[in-house]
Amino acid sequence: RAPSLLIHAAKDEIGANLDRVQVIKGWIDADGNPQEMVYDVAWSDDRQRDANGRLPPVGNTVDVTTGSYTNAIGAPQLAVVWEDPDFDPALDAFYYVRAIEIPTPRHTLYDALALEIPVDQTGWPATIQERAYSSPIWYTP
Repeated sequence: RAPSLLIHAAKDEIGANLDRVQVIKGWIDADGNPQEMVYDVAWSDDRQRDANGRLPPVGNTVDVTTGSYTNAIGAPQLAVVWEDPDFDPALDAFYYVRAIEIPTPRHTLYDALALEIPVDQTGWPATIQERAYSSPIWYTP
């Protein structure tokens, strides 16, 4: 049977809500080439995948004029039981979980505001989506 992962991610009490949770799977294919697949396994805000199976962005509440954001989007926690849909019991594999927050102000936005520099002239994005990673889970046939 394919491995099943019970996944639960919760936001930091004083941090941003969660956008989505992903499982990253890596393996060596039959030709000896490394492969990687990213699966969106849980997400906030009742979004639906598009025709290509991609999840649309969660949105962005960052106010670039003040460097503030709200938790009006996203979810405080996400949970799911996920089973590998592409499992091959003959191949070594690893899995890890990645939780992604909603967009928040990047430190360069705070710097630009403090120095009164136009945000679009910093050369850096005004927002960032912070991430947390689990330890890997290894499968060996």
